[in-house]
Amino acid sequence: MSFDRGKDLAEGSPGDTSPATPSRYESQKRRDWNTFGQYLRNQRPPVALSQCNSNHVLEFLRYLDQFGKTKVHLQGCIFYGQPEPPAPCTCPLKQAWGSLDALIGRLRAAYEENGGSPETNPFASGAIRVYLREVKECQAKARGIPYKKKKKKPAGPAGMAAADDDSSTSSSPFS
Repeated sequence: MSFDRGKDLAEGSPGDTSPATPSRYESQKRRDWNTFGQYLRNQRPPVALSQCNSNHVLEFLRYLDQFGKTKVHLQGCIFYGQPEPPAPCTCPLKQAWGSLDALIGRLRAAYEENGGSPETNPFASGAIRVYLREVKECQAKARGIPYKKKKKKPAGPAGMAAADDDSSTSSSPFS
């Protein structure tokens, strides 16, 4: 009988109401949400979440640059456009585009989970999308790595044939 009780505890019995350990994503989302909330409270004057807009989000993203670890060469730098510069330079460290993109995705979800309306979600605004696109392009140019837009495949039977043709060049088995 004691063996069964331990097994139920290990597997999580149906009556068990203790919360499961949150996933890494959920933990990060909670930390990001708390950090953003703290950022708003530290503004002078403090900004209520209900008053938050895309400008506050953009200011937050710029604020985070000071903690970045990605070297972004300035246009005047001799290493501008070089993916692997041969020597150090004084160009600033910033948040990487991918990190900012993931952060916005988590904050967008957290906003709605915490009672915000999708229609008023400041993390989903066009201004944020434009900012992220500009950061992506700027960092790509600074590192000499071109980002190419993916071509949209046409819908319908012709699209199916085009998708079959592209599968031979794709490296992903899930294309």
